[in-house]
Amino acid sequence: MHSSNRACSNRRTAIAGVLLATLLLGAASAPAATKKQVRALQKMLAQQTTTTSTANVADLHVVDCLLPGQVRTLGKRTYLAPRRPTKTTARDCELKGGEYVAFDRADYRTALKVWMAAAQAGDAEAQTNVAEIYERGLGGEPNYAAALLWYEKAANQGNTRAQFNLGTMHEQGLGVPANQLTALNWYRQAWGLPEDDVVFASAARREQQALAQRLAEQINERDEQIEALEAQLDSLRASLEAATSSNSQTRAQLDTLKTLVDSLREQQTAQRLELDRIPLAVRQLATTSQSTAPSGLREPEPEQASALVRPPATPQSYRNLELGNYYALLIGNAQYESLEQLVTPLNDIDRARRVLEDKYGFTVFTLNDSNNVAMMQAINDLSEILTPEDNLLLFYAGHGSRLQAGSVETGYWLPRNAERPPRNTYWVPNQFVTGHLARLQAKRVLVVADSCYAGLLSEEPSMLLLGADAPQYANPEFLKYKLSKRSRLLLSSGGDRPVLDEGGDGHSVFASAFLDELESNSSLLASPELFLRIRDRVEASAQRVGFDQRPELKTIKAAGHEVGDFFFVPRSS
Repeated sequence: MHSSNRACSNRRTAIAGVLLATLLLGAASAPAATKKQVRALQKMLAQQTTTTSTANVADLHVVDCLLPGQVRTLGKRTYLAPRRPTKTTARDCELKGGEYVAFDRADYRTALKVWMAAAQAGDAEAQTNVAEIYERGLGGEPNYAAALLWYEKAANQGNTRAQFNLGTMHEQGLGVPANQLTALNWYRQAWGLPEDDVVFASAARREQQALAQRLAEQINERDEQIEALEAQLDSLRASLEAATSSNSQTRAQLDTLKTLVDSLREQQTAQRLELDRIPLAVRQLATTSQSTAPSGLREPEPEQASALVRPPATPQSYRNLELGNYYALLIGNAQYESLEQLVTPLNDIDRARRVLEDKYGFTVFTLNDSNNVAMMQAINDLSEILTPEDNLLLFYAGHGSRLQAGSVETGYWLPRNAERPPRNTYWVPNQFVTGHLARLQAKRVLVVADSCYAGLLSEEPSMLLLGADAPQYANPEFLKYKLSKRSRLLLSSGGDRPVLDEGGDGHSVFASAFLDELESNSSLLASPELFLRIRDRVEASAQRVGFDQRPELKTIKAAGHEVGDFFFVPRSS
């Protein structure tokens, strides 16, 4: 089978970007769109452009804008309120009389100045933005200590985004020792789950079991290391006793080994204390490869083990869920002016359009072989359409690329008029996409990116609860908590690597698996479950042609994720 890559290069020329839109309004799982939204959709179509004006592109970028203070009246006194920071487009900031700096996106110090005053005044949203700036890095170097400080200030005020971001830092060990249980507790608070909630208790128990297993294995390793060192000590002592004269070198070795043994015993003691803090019942459920595990660890009994495995979800009706309207913007680029032509992107988005419209009731926009302005304008115009309860699927299929600038690596979606590297004048950077996702009102957003280096759109795995034993969405309580939170998620075809353009019967291997699962699905399908269904299938299909491709599911913290998920609900449900 011939399989080409969605390679990573570029060039330029003026093109005709065509926006095709199909309006299928009124999904069974969502209320019908309003007349105002329909007019906004029509306006979006009418305003699409095929120019490559640099000025237009600059207007579309999201900036940290400092708006003028409001003139307020209190009794007979008139005064000017403090200036207000916000994230908006450069053009919108100008129209509102705001101030912004066209700064280097790799240097966040200019953005920090915009948000710091409000953060110091106690605004939780501003504090979270300041923490995100520190976490990403000033001039490329993250300041995790400062990020933790500002996240905690906002989290203690109940800011959900700050609570989630704190969880990710503890999960990944950024500025603090990695601690899955602490991370899970912050995620619990972001959800709004009480400590005694069944969902949280189940997840916490699973993490405790994993921790108990790790500690047991480490204690066993220390036992083996200590036993080996003590054997060496005995040998050295015997040689010293047999020696007729003093041997200073042997005595030095003896002292070094004693110090090592003492250090290992101290580590082992600390590990035993940490293990003893885990409830005995949990320790007994933890599995270990060692048949002589310490502290009473053993393999779970069959009836205990079965409790750790998620039962299959039961199809049910979801008509009563208030999920909002569903929209999709599908962008496919195949015919490039200066790059290798691609085979499958237009097939992928055409089939995606049919599946999303017919089976799930999405309002779908498709953008074929577009230049950078058309792509950026379409993403920008979504803010005029989406309401706080809506859902957006943003699907991109085409060439992707990346550029390294110092310690900062940036990923790009390549429009039809892209130039070859390193000329990135007409490339669409990841920061543009995440910036607009952050300002959208939609509650749930899923980005599905099928291109080279698509995983660079997010650097945060933050999928602590993702796995074969993750809480099931058939649980009404768990679903209730998830539905109330914002989500900004990335489902990418292959992380920070090239990906296949073919191999899926007229589609890419990733698009084929993604669309097959959507077509065969008959009940509510959450994004983590969808990912688990397609991951192994894509890897196996790629391996058959000698290619290594591994899909990823990530949160997009910089876009305002709050531990929510994206849900596909068939009309028949």
